[in-house]
Amino acid sequence: MKSGRSTQIAWAAVVWMTAILTSAQTAYTPKFPGDPARSDSEAAALGYMRTVLRAQKEYKTKHGDYAKTLAELVHSGSFTKRMTNTDRGDYTASFRSHKDGYELALTPKQLDPEHRSFYAKEDGVIHADEEKAASESSPRVK
Repeated sequence: MKSGRSTQIAWAAVVWMTAILTSAQTAYTPKFPGDPARSDSEAAALGYMRTVLRAQKEYKTKHGDYAKTLAELVHSGSFTKRMTNTDRGDYTASFRSHKDGYELALTPKQLDPEHRSFYAKEDGVIHADEEKAASESSPRVK
C-alpha cells in the first residue's frame, strides 16, 4: 500500500511542477543589442515612440515646424495612417502639440515592471516610469 501512496504523491508533484512551468512567463528576448524593453509589449511601445520621433524630425525638416496631429505625420518617415490609432495593444498613446513642439506619452493599460509608462517630447529623449505616468522628470530610457 505504501508504494501506491508514494506513486500518488509523485504524480501530484509532477502535475504541480507542470502547472508551475506552464504558467511561468517566458523571459523577454531583446530585439537588438542594448534593447531597453522588458517585454514584447514594451518593445512595441518603444518602437512606436521611436517611429513618431523620427517622423516628427523629418516633418520639421520638410515643413519648418512640428506636426500638430498624428494624422499630419502620415507618410513622414515610416509613419502610416494605421499608426494614428491611439490604441496600441497593451498601451494607449496620447499626443499633444504646443507652440514650440509636442509631447507623446504611452500609458500601459496595466502598469507593472514589464509595462512601464513612456514619455517623450521634441528633444527626442524617451523617459520611463514603472510606478506612475512618465514625465520629463522620469528616468531616461537607456
